Amino acid sequence: MPRVPNMTDYDKTYAEFKWEVPAYFNFARDVFDKWAEDSAKLAMWWIDDYGNERKITYAEFKRRSSQMANVLRANGVQKGDVVLLIMPRLVEWWETNLACIRLGAVVAPGTTMLTAKDIKYRLEMSDARCIVCDEAIAEKVDEVKGAAPKLKTLIVVGSKREGWINYEEAVSSASPDFEAADTKSDDPCILYFTSGTTGMPKMTLHTHASYPIGHIITGKYWHDLGPDDIDWTLTDTGWAKAAWGSLFNAWNQGAVIFVHHTPKFSAQRSLEILASYPITVLCAPPTAFRMFILEDLSKYKFPTLRHCVSAGEPLNPEVIEVWEKAFGLTIREGYGQTESVCLVGTFPPLAVKPGSMGKPSPGFYVSVVDENGNELPPGKEGDIAVRVKPERPVGLFKEYWKDPERTAACYRGDWYITGDRAYKDEDGYLWFVGRADDVILEAGYRIGPFEVESALIEHPAVAESAVVSSPDEIRGEVVKAFVILAPGYEPSEQLVKELQEHVKKVTAPYKYPKKIEFVDSLPKTISGKIRRVELREREWAGKRR
Repeated sequence: MPRVPNMTDYDKTYAEFKWEVPAYFNFARDVFDKWAEDSAKLAMWWIDDYGNERKITYAEFKRRSSQMANVLRANGVQKGDVVLLIMPRLVEWWETNLACIRLGAVVAPGTTMLTAKDIKYRLEMSDARCIVCDEAIAEKVDEVKGAAPKLKTLIVVGSKREGWINYEEAVSSASPDFEAADTKSDDPCILYFTSGTTGMPKMTLHTHASYPIGHIITGKYWHDLGPDDIDWTLTDTGWAKAAWGSLFNAWNQGAVIFVHHTPKFSAQRSLEILASYPITVLCAPPTAFRMFILEDLSKYKFPTLRHCVSAGEPLNPEVIEVWEKAFGLTIREGYGQTESVCLVGTFPPLAVKPGSMGKPSPGFYVSVVDENGNELPPGKEGDIAVRVKPERPVGLFKEYWKDPERTAACYRGDWYITGDRAYKDEDGYLWFVGRADDVILEAGYRIGPFEVESALIEHPAVAESAVVSSPDEIRGEVVKAFVILAPGYEPSEQLVKELQEHVKKVTAPYKYPKKIEFVDSLPKTISGKIRRVELREREWAGKRR
């Protein structure tokens, strides 16, 4: 008998939905530990590329995260301190997240692709008291830790390193008894670094109640999860998508998180996993789905998979069609940001309109507004906006930490402005048009042009550059750099490769420009600012974005 979705009537659920937020809330204590009362209940199914496999219960995670919380406290980490957490899809990543929440520390995740320079920036900006990472990241930290005097506690997973605490030794010898901090709902909980149009990444702060409780929408209604589900979300641990798909969404619902620890995505291997393990819900970025359909899908059968979702950027309608034809499964899109939980989605009761992100999530009033904050009629393009007055919805970030001006700039009257453009149709579905700014969404990763331009200008061959998005069949869009060369340098394929390698070394490898075009001049305003919009429109002429 088919499982009945958690949402069967969108209009009824949307009309009746009410947020319930207590004055004090701690996700580890108030949600996770309740599931751990069943000592046999599975929380995670973890595999890697070498045949290793682990099944971990809620009870075991409760014990280990409590031990880790004691380790942090014994080494001077207190409530409100920032803990930088950078490691691949290792079980210790989840243990540390729960430990920080128990303690009331603020966890700041980062991708393993960060360079030493990126890490130095994050340590300095966040005033991190502690870092927990694997050996590869620890090497980079040792290069820059002198520039972060507030960094006192260094914990490394998987090795012994001078000046560092070994994670396993410390955790295994710590007490499993830990009373979770009585955190206020508005206390800081998670700090994400997210790319912006100008300057270095900004710090997006979420609180103890708003973010975990807000992800009830993500897990219960969009992923459609229940206690018997096994949920696999393809994501890097450094992004907010990991909280969306591999933390709060599943554990709010008592589901199992499936994890494939691998250094590199393989469409073929992922399809084999879906065919071999009893995964019931899949969440993957459009890039992954686009790569899946390039494979011979007739070779695969997914006996347990019942629900598929995608987010990060718009999914091509033809991909939805091919996937549905092959497996009888509809890919349901969702929309949100690092600053939010799932704001819009094609929830199970809704008919899928290929190319649309769906309708507003329960608990959110999402619309399209003009430059004065007035709602626009169907068919009229404007800014995607979330109503925050008279009542601010749960699941929206608290602020850009230490940056009140930037925080204030994203509000317009009664609305929070997401920075994305869209239009609504007559049925209330939203259709993504593009970014309102110059941020590039490459395979779901947010890349700020400033970061790439800053890296390029450090190379002696570059006099000036402008970075924009450019269409790409697989990734959706990629980074393209328009480069004016310094005197004495000539365009060449060799120089293209040299500049690409340079950017990989200076900033995170995923940010390097996949395309480089050498030009004699760049379009500018009267005041001398580069008109990236003109270059971007030239790239996208005649193509859907």
